[in-house]
Amino acid sequence: MPRRLPSLEDAQAILASKRTRPPRRPPPVVGKALTPLLKALDERFGKGADGLKARWREIAGEMLAARTEPVKLIRGRGGQPGVLEIRVDGPAAALIQHQAGDILERVRLVLGGDAVGRLRIVQGPVRHKAPAAAKGVTAARSRRRSGPLDAAEEARLQAELAKAPEGELKQALLRLGREVSRSQG
Repeated sequence: MPRRLPSLEDAQAILASKRTRPPRRPPPVVGKALTPLLKALDERFGKGADGLKARWREIAGEMLAARTEPVKLIRGRGGQPGVLEIRVDGPAAALIQHQAGDILERVRLVLGGDAVGRLRIVQGPVRHKAPAAAKGVTAARSRRRSGPLDAAEEARLQAELAKAPEGELKQALLRLGREVSRSQG
């Protein structure tokens, strides 16, 4: 015998008298749970070398920032100042060593107090990327071909290199002279 379905009024009465499960709550937001932990870690250990990377051009200057990058910040024990490890691209290590005092003063301004007492210079390839604006300028220059020199400038350049022996060196000097003349004119 088929079972009879309850009417709309019967279904509402059944649902009103029985307790249903409460809806599931979504899990808490991870950022909310991690915020106190991250604040405590930041107070204890600071931002480290990553905090310096964002402001490295201000600290080291344009020329040195292109050849260096902060790698890690080693905290000192027992209240002693720490050590900042800097990766340097080859011969720029001498410049960094010469300007270590100035760089340390600027790092102390950013990190505060006696956060860093000395620099450790490590030679190796610098891994930071060049700024996008600088990439665009060099790409535009390499794509743009300037026209030939005027006849007088070309004749002057040929006359200056007349005594040079024929070969690859003379051709390279001609190309260099043309590019210098184009950039000045």
